[in-house]
Amino acid sequence: MPNHQRRIEILTFPDSQLLDVAAPLQVFATANDLSGAAGRLPPYEAVVVARETPVRTSAGLALDAGPLAAADMPLDTLVVSGGWGVDAACEEAALVDWLRRRTSAARRTASVCSGAFLLATAGLLDGRRAVTHWQRCSDFAARFPAVQLDPEPIFVQDGDVWTSAGVTAGIDLALALVEADLGRQLALSVARQLVVFLKRPGGQTQFSTLLELQEGDDPFGRLHAWIVENLDRPLPLPVLAEQANMSLRSFSRRYRQATGATPAQSIRRLRIETARRLLEEGLSVARVSRRCGFGSEETMRRAFLQSFGVSPQAYRERFAV
Repeated sequence: MPNHQRRIEILTFPDSQLLDVAAPLQVFATANDLSGAAGRLPPYEAVVVARETPVRTSAGLALDAGPLAAADMPLDTLVVSGGWGVDAACEEAALVDWLRRRTSAARRTASVCSGAFLLATAGLLDGRRAVTHWQRCSDFAARFPAVQLDPEPIFVQDGDVWTSAGVTAGIDLALALVEADLGRQLALSVARQLVVFLKRPGGQTQFSTLLELQEGDDPFGRLHAWIVENLDRPLPLPVLAEQANMSLRSFSRRYRQATGATPAQSIRRLRIETARRLLEEGLSVARVSRRCGFGSEETMRRAFLQSFGVSPQAYRERFAV
């Protein structure tokens, strides 16, 4: 670990998302806490900066930010927050110009959530692969056709520019930056200290199958939770209908109306998502195949190849904690 500090500036603006600022800041602060050694500087000097101070976030909390640094001042990492105020920030020519020049002095640049709009407005994402909050992907794609938008991952690295999805994905992004700087073990220690359930890989989707199935009135929420707890057993339609307290015909019709999918399609997605999570936790392929009810490792392998383009074993080797 080098005996110097990496300066990190987190850019905020009026009506920014509080967690877009605070979550990465806390990750870097916790990395400092856990990597301290006698006679050595903490690895990070993380500061929040803005054109004006205090800055009122969309949550109503005001932040006492520091001023924008000189554009040519040495900088390790610039992190741009997002939030409802990002559209107004994109209209501030002076801020966009500063951002464009500041990134030239930075070793790397990152955005959280809709902060990608500011990077794209400054022309910093042209020709690059990027991600933003799923709710703003259509707007982003229309406004910035030169950017290779990928709406799925929780964060994306393209060269020295990193972008991330909504809100809590800023934690995943910051953990990835810590891992790149200080190693995997420290990043995992930070995640444990912050009681983060899982240090998620960037390739993980923004969307949870359970969350997607719960959209709308979700009359089958209890059924989906029961299915996840019983993936290791046969789940034919009569069993599902009985669990939902419906006739077989009524269940099939109402389920498709509510979810847009057949029960078999939903069960397959839930098996794959659960298997992926268990592999990330380090369980063996054979054990995961049994627990998720694939019937055989070969069936699970085909499902992973179709969904992710890699085998379960390759996925485990890449993403297991």
